[in-house]
Amino acid sequence: MAHNAPAICHPDGLTQRISKALGKQLLALREAHDELHIIVARTSIADVLMQLRDDFAYQQLMEIAGADYPERAERFDIAYCLLSVTANHRLTVHVTTDADHAVPSVCAVYPSAGWLEREVFDLYGVIFDGHGDLRRILTDYGFAGHPLRKDFPLTGYVELRYSEAEKRVVYEPVSLAQDFRSFDFMSPWEGAQYVLPGDEKAPVPPAPPAPAPQAPPPAADKPAKAARPKSAAKPKAAKPAAKKTKG
Repeated sequence: MAHNAPAICHPDGLTQRISKALGKQLLALREAHDELHIIVARTSIADVLMQLRDDFAYQQLMEIAGADYPERAERFDIAYCLLSVTANHRLTVHVTTDADHAVPSVCAVYPSAGWLEREVFDLYGVIFDGHGDLRRILTDYGFAGHPLRKDFPLTGYVELRYSEAEKRVVYEPVSLAQDFRSFDFMSPWEGAQYVLPGDEKAPVPPAPPAPAPQAPPPAADKPAKAARPKSAAKPKAAKPAAKKTKG
């Protein structure tokens, strides 16, 4: 499937030059969706980004994104999205980690990483070693857990409401009036093979009787031609009177 973004070609020899420059720090290199992705060692991320900035003109760090794969030993994937303004080219650098091993901060290389690393820490719980102010930035004060982890409950752990008695917002444990319902999003017209929730309580209406066959209507007789009454006969025209002559 073709990408809907404008076609951007990789600079000639970029893959070979990056592979040669990074050496053993480069773990893998792949191209996906017309973009270049490289995977490097976690401990060398700051050195790799500095080299990409100075030697390959990737002047801007546009985003630091996270992803959670609980089935892996290093469940978190951290992606650094770089942009070269002069070459009009984007490059994504990936590292992997878990909840126990910190990732070196890159604030000294790209100052914009200060806020971005705080977002990843808040939502995934990834620790960035060397960050000067690693605090939550999106969730509320005293928030428990990290909302974008796959094992985080959909309801969270606490809920808040405004208390009329205390005249303030209060935090309470989550209480659900009913459990989550499971939907399979099957259309009723596709023939679901089960009873929808709530339908088992309704009485089943009897099947309507089959309509009785109706006899065809008799053929209508042709009505006789009605006789014209005498009064309605056409009057005869009167003869003109003869003229009298003088004798």
